[in-house]
Amino acid sequence: MQSERTTVRRVVERGNYDRDVIHRILDGNFLCFLGITADHGPVVLPTLYARDGDSLILHGSTGAHTLRNAKAGNPVCVTVAQVDGIVAARSAFHHSINYHSVVAFGVATEITDVEEKLAAMETLTNHILPGRWDECRRPNSSEFVQTSLLRLPLDEASAKIRTGDPGDEEEDYALPLWAGVLPIQQIAGEPIDDPAGREGTPVDESIRLAAEKWTRR
Repeated sequence: MQSERTTVRRVVERGNYDRDVIHRILDGNFLCFLGITADHGPVVLPTLYARDGDSLILHGSTGAHTLRNAKAGNPVCVTVAQVDGIVAARSAFHHSINYHSVVAFGVATEITDVEEKLAAMETLTNHILPGRWDECRRPNSSEFVQTSLLRLPLDEASAKIRTGDPGDEEEDYALPLWAGVLPIQQIAGEPIDDPAGREGTPVDESIRLAAEKWTRR
């Protein structure tokens, strides 16, 4: 997965090119930032994704300029990041963030085969809400056409990770200031009923599983 473009050059010890590490970070998130040079210049937009083996499935609308440019064969860059904590140091310079991130480069191709596209929709749906595909209505023909799915091979990808305590200068340890890490947690809240739904409808199993999956302490 390491290439000239994915090699970490700033704080090189934070770089990681292990496939399992990269997959684990990608599997622990579902929102990425898709960067591409579009008709009107470079753009970076958030979009949903899911990992499918050694590739990413990227979700969007058929009307989106960004995805149209990606489908045309223009190189793309995908980044994913999760914040694990704020690192408070004794000097302003050494404040930092603990994080896990992945960057991937490549050319994405549109998924056009009907069966493959349905399978990709199922993968994406179940990544975010485990088991939801079997609970909900399948896309109708209009919804199917309006949805664009791209596949990006993870041939060029790397992780960058920062963990641990502040790295203050030796002379700053004498300052009477607190230093350490403020953990940042992701916690799923209680499901909120759709007011237009039928009163008393129980929460589906996929919602409970998603709450467990996306709570990160």
